[in-house]
Amino acid sequence: MAQLIIMPKLSDTMEEGAVANWLKKEGDSIEEGQDLVEIETDKATMTYSSFAEGVILKILLAPHKAAPLNAPMCVIGKKDETYNLDELIQKAAANIKPDKKSGDKKPAPTKPAVSPPAASSSAHTPPADARVASNERVKASPLAKKMAADKGINIATISGSGPSGRVIAKDLETVSSGASGPRAVRSGEDRVIANTMMRKTIAKRLLAGKNEAPHFYLTVSADMSRMNDWRVRLNKEADKTGVKVSVNDLVTLSVAKALVKHREINASWQGDSILEYGNVHVAMAVALPTGLVTPVIRFTDQLNIREIAKQSKELAGKAKDGKLSNEDYAGGTITISNLGMFGIEEFTAIINPPQASILAVGATILTPFVDAKGLVVVQPRMKITMSCDHRVIDGVMGAQFLQTLVSYLEEPLNML
Repeated sequence: MAQLIIMPKLSDTMEEGAVANWLKKEGDSIEEGQDLVEIETDKATMTYSSFAEGVILKILLAPHKAAPLNAPMCVIGKKDETYNLDELIQKAAANIKPDKKSGDKKPAPTKPAVSPPAASSSAHTPPADARVASNERVKASPLAKKMAADKGINIATISGSGPSGRVIAKDLETVSSGASGPRAVRSGEDRVIANTMMRKTIAKRLLAGKNEAPHFYLTVSADMSRMNDWRVRLNKEADKTGVKVSVNDLVTLSVAKALVKHREINASWQGDSILEYGNVHVAMAVALPTGLVTPVIRFTDQLNIREIAKQSKELAGKAKDGKLSNEDYAGGTITISNLGMFGIEEFTAIINPPQASILAVGATILTPFVDAKGLVVVQPRMKITMSCDHRVIDGVMGAQFLQTLVSYLEEPLNML
């Protein structure tokens, strides 16, 4: 019997998704548990496996088109089987379980207004001009992408000669040599970039965070001399330990230890109450080409510096490979956003709800400073700006937390 495959909920915050790539085309056979489609969610692109076996009778959702949860994606059944799409949709709607949090039913699947043509990973590549018009993602080698960027060429205008229409380096050489072929885009030409599910979710969450949480900001500066010395000593042993420690790892450790002393900062607004978390889970901001993600180092205050360094490296790697799981995002109690590696000295960040604070970390800069003796000395100083939700954190509370944090950064032994 034919079965309808609908848009699944692949993350706790997912409200819509898009097909990044169909791994099967109409007429292909598929087994239960076999990879069917790559789905772009608000957090990552994930592979979704079929729960049915048979033949792909109809693909209903074209790639790169946003669709709500439970939207019909494709029909699987026996070869040449006839089916009634309306009946399949009604059956799927009847099987949707209520949302555990709200008790309401999830959005039911509805019949697509127009059934798009079947998508296929092995289908021929459309002409370059058609790909530009449809804003289709272009398959290209990393070298070809770099050459196109260097020469100011819109790679979507290039007809690829590689496997499955993939644009390769020699295709760009043909264009740059002046031979007849696809035109290069004029310098300064406008382009429209479709928003990914991740980018849409980031916009929605940050807008809500900024509008709902009354922000105020506190900035401090710390002398990083002793912390830098400690980092040098730690990394001299990196060959033995296999772990290299970054400045961000040291900040993460210091923040986690400071939160143990200031539990009122490790909290969130709950409407009728304030929830002070019993554990410290530090989220770290990781920049990706598609947006910003915040994987969580769990029980951060219970880890040593090398354990933090190891976990942060693993999480950053998973984020860049698109392999973060829902558990990797869950339960953060504070976020650290570090732009110091880009030379940014100071900035403010938007709180990631339901957290009550976020720390914006700048670069360590050699700075003239008047010490306790009244002498002007040059120190490697770092500025940290804390964005606070005023519903949870008062000014004095935030200031006391930052005092403790600075004392840890300036003298690591204070953490003991």
